[in-house]
Amino acid sequence: MQLRLMLALGLLMAAAAPAGAHLLFVSNEKDDTVSVIDTESLEVVKTFPVGERPRGITLSKDKTKLYICASDSDTVQVVDAKTGKILHDLPSGEDPEQFALHPDGKLLFIANEDDAITTIVDIESRKVVAQIDVGVEPEGMGVSPDGKWAITTSETTNMAHWIDVDKREVVHNSLVDQRPRHAEFDHDGKRLWVSSEIGGTVTVFDVATKQELKKIGFEIPGISQDRIQPVGIQLTSDGKLAFVALGPSNRIAVVDAQTYEVKDYLLVGRRVWHMALTPEEDLLFTTNGVSGDVSVVDVPNLKVIKTIKVGRYPWGAAVLPTN
Repeated sequence: MQLRLMLALGLLMAAAAPAGAHLLFVSNEKDDTVSVIDTESLEVVKTFPVGERPRGITLSKDKTKLYICASDSDTVQVVDAKTGKILHDLPSGEDPEQFALHPDGKLLFIANEDDAITTIVDIESRKVVAQIDVGVEPEGMGVSPDGKWAITTSETTNMAHWIDVDKREVVHNSLVDQRPRHAEFDHDGKRLWVSSEIGGTVTVFDVATKQELKKIGFEIPGISQDRIQPVGIQLTSDGKLAFVALGPSNRIAVVDAQTYEVKDYLLVGRRVWHMALTPEEDLLFTTNGVSGDVSVVDVPNLKVIKTIKVGRYPWGAAVLPTN
């Protein structure tokens, strides 16, 4: 046990960790840090400093580096996933909020809230290769599994903008409800899910036709509608479940991804933002901004089994497989 904990603390060689143990990285927006959680012990094993107001967080394709949107530092930081050391910065445009990595691992698509643009960065050359005008206050960012589409959601324009990756231009705009915050593709790339925070809905689109398939609403007994604010979305790889973070309602919705029916609401921490699944998809982690903690959901049983204290205002989450 002690050896496993030491390995997790140092974030050392993946092969040295036991099966089922992974590392969860959580960006703490108010502390300018990242917390590292061992997904087997469900304890924080390391915390390291990053730039100002870290939000979006994702892993490189080879899982050796961590990309972090340091929003108030106006940069994307590249961090060694083993040591937590900042290696270098990538240009990002002003106020990077969320980003998405192209499937080939070479391009990073970044939503720049203050500039109403999407910035595309070549990771190897560390250069901006394109900036694309989108709607006002872009926030959410997603890239299709086949790499053909990049989606930016604009909070004030209330649209999902379809960017043709090859042409590097917006070719279609889809109207959604008020204040879209997140865009997520199915694992097979056939559907796009967009959350609307103030609208209180999730809109699902057919990627081939770009037409709306379903608009999902949420109702929680005893909770006023203005507190039900969809933000992050996490989809299981088998296409059966969608988890939707519902902000200040302090719940996540469990949605049947085929029928679009809400199966359950799970009580988590205060002001839930985003989520991450383990590779086995047996555990789901939620970042709860106001309560400064992470809730752990047992996915097969759809039960919250633990709360883990992290830094102030946890926002983004990413899991590093260690086996």
